[in-house]
Amino acid sequence: MVPVGLASGDGLPELELMDRLAAEAARVMQTDCQVETQSLPADFAFDEIRSQVWSTPLLAKLQERRRPYGAVLLGVTELDLYVPVLTFVFGEAQLRGPAAVVSAHRLREEYYGMPPNGPSLVERLLKETLHELGHTQGLKHCNDWRCVMSSAHTVERIDIRQAGFCPTCARAIASRF
Repeated sequence: MVPVGLASGDGLPELELMDRLAAEAARVMQTDCQVETQSLPADFAFDEIRSQVWSTPLLAKLQERRRPYGAVLLGVTELDLYVPVLTFVFGEAQLRGPAAVVSAHRLREEYYGMPPNGPSLVERLLKETLHELGHTQGLKHCNDWRCVMSSAHTVERIDIRQAGFCPTCARAIASRF
């Protein structure tokens, strides 16, 4: 996992959040997950008019980083992400690619005028992380609304998902290894 933020430090996730996310992702995916100390500056992809970061160029930069063979790099940020055809995205990944990025920005209760809720944030971020990592393993969106691979364009849809893969998606991932 790679922290992503602006050179000023804005948007960098707290180390405690990264550590909790890494531990939970490693548990669910049954693999090692490490947090890198060197952050990825996202200034090059920041759109000042939108006050958002274009996620696709972040994926390209993540691909350029060295990684062990077969490893996937996951960028984690507090910055708001977008792609030009959408108002925002919770994350983005390349199908069968080596990189993904997720944002905690719209997963925080505070974004919706509510008091902070750390456990809710970790659960939502884990679900979005698993979703994007699923794409890197070749999974497309699932029709099972409980599966973490179901499509979600609101936090309410993320909340409905399980923090895991349905049997069909789990078999598909297992068959890759």
